Amino acid sequence: MMNHSRNGATKTSIKTQLGSSMNSNPRSSLSSSSSFKSKSLSSSTSSLRRSSPASLSSAKNQAAVLGRVRVAVRLRPRNGEELVADADFADCVELLPELKRLKLCKNNWDSDTYEFDEVLTEFASQKRVYEVVAKPVVESVLDGYNGTIMAYGQTGTGKTYTLGHLGEEDTAGRGIMVRAMEDILASIHLETDSVFVSYLQLYMETIQDLLDPSNDNISIVEDPKSGDVSLPGASCIEIKNQKSFIELLRLGEVHRFAANTKMNTESSRTCEEAVREKDLALPSDNGNNSHVKTLKPPVVRKGKLVVVDLAGSERINKSGSDGHTLEEAKSINLSLSALGKCINALAENSAHVPVRDSKLTRLLRDSFGGTARTSLVITIGPSPRHRGETASTIMFGQRAMKVANMLKIKEEFDYKSLSRDLDIQLDKLMAESERLQKAFQDRIDEIDKEAQNRVSDAERKYADSLEKERQKYQEDYMEAVKKLEEQWAINQRKQSNEASTSGAEDDLSDKRSTKEVLAAEEVVELKKLLENETTLKKAAEVEAANLKNELSQSKMQEAAANSEILKLHQMLRDEADQRAKLEREIAMLQGQLLQLSFEADETRRRLDNGTSKANGDINAQVSEVRTQTNDAGNEDKSSIAKLFEQVGLHKILSLLESEDADVRIHAVKVVANLAAEEANQEKIVEAGGLTSLLNLLRSSEDETIHRIAAGAIANLAMNETNQELIMAQGGVGLLSVTATNAKDPQTLRMIAGAVANLCGNDKLQAKLRGEGGIKALLGMVQSGHHDVLSQVARGIANFAKCESRASLQGYRNGKSLLIEDAALPWIVQNASNEASAIRRHIELALCHLAQHEANAKDMISEGALWELVRISRDCPRDDIRSLARRTLGSSPTFRAELKRLHVEY
Repeated sequence: MMNHSRNGATKTSIKTQLGSSMNSNPRSSLSSSSSFKSKSLSSSTSSLRRSSPASLSSAKNQAAVLGRVRVAVRLRPRNGEELVADADFADCVELLPELKRLKLCKNNWDSDTYEFDEVLTEFASQKRVYEVVAKPVVESVLDGYNGTIMAYGQTGTGKTYTLGHLGEEDTAGRGIMVRAMEDILASIHLETDSVFVSYLQLYMETIQDLLDPSNDNISIVEDPKSGDVSLPGASCIEIKNQKSFIELLRLGEVHRFAANTKMNTESSRTCEEAVREKDLALPSDNGNNSHVKTLKPPVVRKGKLVVVDLAGSERINKSGSDGHTLEEAKSINLSLSALGKCINALAENSAHVPVRDSKLTRLLRDSFGGTARTSLVITIGPSPRHRGETASTIMFGQRAMKVANMLKIKEEFDYKSLSRDLDIQLDKLMAESERLQKAFQDRIDEIDKEAQNRVSDAERKYADSLEKERQKYQEDYMEAVKKLEEQWAINQRKQSNEASTSGAEDDLSDKRSTKEVLAAEEVVELKKLLENETTLKKAAEVEAANLKNELSQSKMQEAAANSEILKLHQMLRDEADQRAKLEREIAMLQGQLLQLSFEADETRRRLDNGTSKANGDINAQVSEVRTQTNDAGNEDKSSIAKLFEQVGLHKILSLLESEDADVRIHAVKVVANLAAEEANQEKIVEAGGLTSLLNLLRSSEDETIHRIAAGAIANLAMNETNQELIMAQGGVGLLSVTATNAKDPQTLRMIAGAVANLCGNDKLQAKLRGEGGIKALLGMVQSGHHDVLSQVARGIANFAKCESRASLQGYRNGKSLLIEDAALPWIVQNASNEASAIRRHIELALCHLAQHEANAKDMISEGALWELVRISRDCPRDDIRSLARRTLGSSPTFRAELKRLHVEY
């Protein structure tokens, strides 16, 4: 954050790795940045020329995005001194916020008109200023781009209030710095991201560290290859919460310079810078991956935000500076002059840009013509005494709007992190391999042991069986021998008996016969035993063969189990590969969707006033919206064409039904921005986009989706055919229910804009009123928000004009539906509203209501007649003033009442 002040004061800066911030005026203050990732700090500043420095490598290069410097103008209300001194003089400026234009009065009858990206009235809140000026830049920084927010203008016009007000007494008064840090801290994860803040001041061409007052001459270092500018000597303080950031702001405030001038007794300037570093490709560390998914190193994104509060731009003779403050003023004017020369050179595409004429231009070389997204808010006052300074400020903003930057994401390869993660993955893989190898070996050992046990059992059974058979055969053999011995003994006794009775020859012959018989019998018995032994041997061999078969089958089962294990391992590897591929595809699709959403957001911001322009006439409104869409959207046509080519409308519409809330939000943003282009509206409706948007209002509970969907419906409702489709599908009822539950004024503004467009259709008036359209509009006025009231007033004016047209053509005779729905008291109450947009629509509504004689008595009783008289006399617009006069003269009831009261009109 940089402070550039007449008194040399400084305020703070944020760094997301927030980097170091710089301002270039004798008395500017700078603040540093904070970082989102726990990585090494680095603050990068791109070249001031349109060709930004090269990316880290050809693999990391991304196409640069052309981004013009956006300029908003903010008007300060008259202060106490001006209320007294300039009481008899009109303001020198007139704001037309609905047209984003500003008129600078030359004299009472002549003025110059200028157009800006945003025109903020004196009633604009700090929140509104932050959302339109700074929030887009902060979001870009969170996405990895560099960003700059600057305030320029005359001293005392509210630059420091806009940027650096702490809002300790009233949180609604918080400035851009405090709100930016709140958004940054809310969008990061402190476990993985880090935020650092530096606070610096540029005083008399010397850069001073307000967090370390002894460090009062910090040098600027430029990278000779990339041209990046850094301040390595600046202090960087890590921020963990919003409270520590506020304390840092107070500390820097104590050390800054302060000197009063005639223009402002409390002049101060601030610069804030933020750098965001984010790891985009960290490998998975959940222990589920069995292999390294990618060898691509992680990418660290750094986004740097610089908030610059430049010194006052008034002339020296007006500031009343003398002595040392005179020298300071001269130095400030030289720095601002150098900055103006650089902006002029860039706006004119000059070959030479004098960035080295001042430290301010060197430090801000990335903000103008570089790679940063830059928003400039110029602050002006209404006093005619300072018309010259106001004109100079306006011209500065006009020139700045011509400067285009080439936006590039800042990325770095984190090779150390990749090496560390690869080591971790390698250790895990080795441990997993060892575990699987051990499990496999254990399984092999288990199967081998089981097979050995089975073989041992078979061998034991076979041995037992053989032993039993041997014992059995031995017993049988012994029994047979015993029987033979017994038989032989019997035979011996017989032979001895026979020998005693027969002769010696007979004895010899008998003995021989007996021996032969016994031998033959013994041979027969032995043959039987041999046959039995052979049979048993064959049975044992068969059983052994069976056991061998069982062992072979066991080994085959073991081999099959091993094969199955290998197949399972391969399936696990294939599944992991497929999962990695799907994750990469999802990441790629999400990245494309985020990029498309970012482009769509840019388109929406430029086309956002398509539903907020109110001119009383729906046909004129459509024409003006088309004109502005063509002017503001020329550079986005290529993005829309690219959107249709790469994604396709049907696929975008299908994302509206996604279960992921973020995807639905991004998709509805894209559809809303496409709906702002008239050429796309018919395609969206034909593809079912209108039905999908209405279903989102019906089914979703997310107010962000409600707001964007209502904006898209409001864009589609600018077409008469689409208006009938919206009514046919119950769109008014859905919008009414959504408005009842809405809390954000911007959501109500979108809903009111859609209903207001429907109010301009003559054919739908009765149905719109029957479905509660008028009551829904009147219910939204309770928010009290300026933008909501402006859309409500536009809708009532459209409705009243349609009724007036119908009564003049003879299609309507009764009292106005607006009066029947009790809208007249609110109309009368806001006829003198301070906001010109609200007042103009209400004045038109009163004039149209008064054209129907049936409304005259009610208007008189509610006090609307007096407002018509006032409009006919004091309205600054000639057409409305003339219409009021004609209406009063054409109504007999009004003429009689004015005559009775002796009032001339």
